[in-house]
Amino acid sequence: MIHYQHLSHEERFYIHQAVREGKCNVEIAHALGRHPSTISREKKRNMWPSAHLYTYDWAKYFHHQRQRRAQACKHRKVTGQTEALMVALLKRYLSPEQISAYLETHHAIPLSHETIYRFIDANRHTHGTLRGYLRHGGKQRRKRYGSGARASRIPNRTPIEARPLIVAQRKRIGDWECDTLVGGDRKSALVTVVERKSLFTLCAPVPQKTAEAVQEAIVRLLAPVAHQVKTLTFDNGSEFMQHEQMAAALKARTYFATPYASWERGINENTNGLLRQFFPKRTNFKTVTRPQIEQVLSLLNNRPRKTRGYSTPNELFAKTFVPIISPAEIALLS
Repeated sequence: MIHYQHLSHEERFYIHQAVREGKCNVEIAHALGRHPSTISREKKRNMWPSAHLYTYDWAKYFHHQRQRRAQACKHRKVTGQTEALMVALLKRYLSPEQISAYLETHHAIPLSHETIYRFIDANRHTHGTLRGYLRHGGKQRRKRYGSGARASRIPNRTPIEARPLIVAQRKRIGDWECDTLVGGDRKSALVTVVERKSLFTLCAPVPQKTAEAVQEAIVRLLAPVAHQVKTLTFDNGSEFMQHEQMAAALKARTYFATPYASWERGINENTNGLLRQFFPKRTNFKTVTRPQIEQVLSLLNNRPRKTRGYSTPNELFAKTFVPIISPAEIALLS
C-alpha cells in the first residue's frame, strides 16, 4: 500500500524547472517517482493566477498558507464568560437543555445541549463532578413497584374519569395535583402540590403522614392562592381521606386517580423526582427547615421548562420573571 506524502520543496522546485523545459506530467512524475495525477493536482492547485503558469515561489507560498491554517487554533464555542455562566447555571440544577435555552433567550449565546454535556464530561478535573448537579447524576434508573392503597378506603371519592376535560388539556390555571414524599424514618413526609398548566410547585413538611396533618398542610399551602384553585387530584393514599374538608376549605372539587396508574398524575410524579434530587429517600423531613424548602422551591419555580416553551413556573403562574443569574453575578463572572 502506497502512503501519500506531501511534495518537498526540492520536488516543487524540480516541477518549476521541468514545466519551463516543456516536460509533460508523465515525464515529471517518472523523474520524481510520483503518480502523474499528483503532479497534475500540484500544478492546478498552485498555478500563478495571471500567467496561468506553475511557479515554485507561488507553490511555496500556498504551502505555508495551508500549514498556518492547519496549525491555527480552532474557534472555541465556550469562552471564559460562557463557561462561568454554564457552571453557575448547572449549580442551580438546570439541565443542559434548560441552560441552552436560557443562554440563547437571555444572553444571545447559541449553545447546544450536546456541547454542554461534552463540557461537563471534559472538565471534571477543572470544575469537579458537575454531573452531580444533573437530575439523575448519571445514575441508571430502575423500575419501582408500589403497594398503593385500595380505592374503596377513600370515602366519597370521585374518579378521575369524571374530571372535566379542560383539566387534562392544561388550558387554565387552577388545576392542582397533590402527593407526599415519605421521609427516611417512614413517618415524616413532604406534602407537594403542583399546578398543572404552569408547573408551579408548593411544599410543606409534616412530622406524621396522617390524613389530618396532610389536609392541614394542603389547605395552608393553597389558602393564599385559593382564587386560583379549581380542582385537586390525588392518588389513593389514606393520607388524602380528608379530601372533603380540603374541598370545602378551598371551594374546589377533588378527584382521585385510578389505583396503580401513576401516569394519570404524571406532572406531580415528575416534580417529586425533581425534589428527590434535593431531598433523597433517606431524608428525615422533621429536620428539614423552611428556608431549605424555600430555596429548593425558588430553584424549581424559576427554572425554565422545555414543555412550557422554556418559560418558568413563576412566569406562567405569578406573571413574574426572576433572572436565574443576576446582572451583579454576571459582572463577577466576567
